[in-house]
Amino acid sequence: MGMPHRTSGALARWQFALLLGSSAAGGIAAGVGGFTFVYAHGASYLTDDPRACANCHVMQNHYDGWRKSSHHAAAVCNDCHVPHGFWGKYFTKALNGYHHSKAFTLGGFHEPIQIKERSRAVVEAECRHCHGELAAVIDGPHGEGEPVACLRCHDSVGHPE
Repeated sequence: MGMPHRTSGALARWQFALLLGSSAAGGIAAGVGGFTFVYAHGASYLTDDPRACANCHVMQNHYDGWRKSSHHAAAVCNDCHVPHGFWGKYFTKALNGYHHSKAFTLGGFHEPIQIKERSRAVVEAECRHCHGELAAVIDGPHGEGEPVACLRCHDSVGHPE
């Protein structure tokens, strides 16, 4: 019989170190993620409660404006700012949450906050979801072949000053 190979002991130590390191990294990621989720009231963003939008100070004026608006009695933030339907709604919430948390953590956002093109398209589609029949018959000051853009004239309807 031959002597036992030393490489099996080195391999076992290497595997243990790899397991320990990846467990530590996973634990740190889960801990930081969990803390951030709790600190930022993450569960509130999974609801339709408009107060969740005001968790962040840059949204307080928008929330206050919505409370004074005519839409207050008929629509919450999600009715205008995320698509109807489960997948579109939660995909948009996740995408917006990622962009918002990145911007607010790193400080890379314009103040006052401004709507991005993708979000503007969602809001436009949601206007038509509720007011499509009205928008279809409106003939206004639009360019040749240019579709009616609700936000062109009604950009502050949900958030009056």
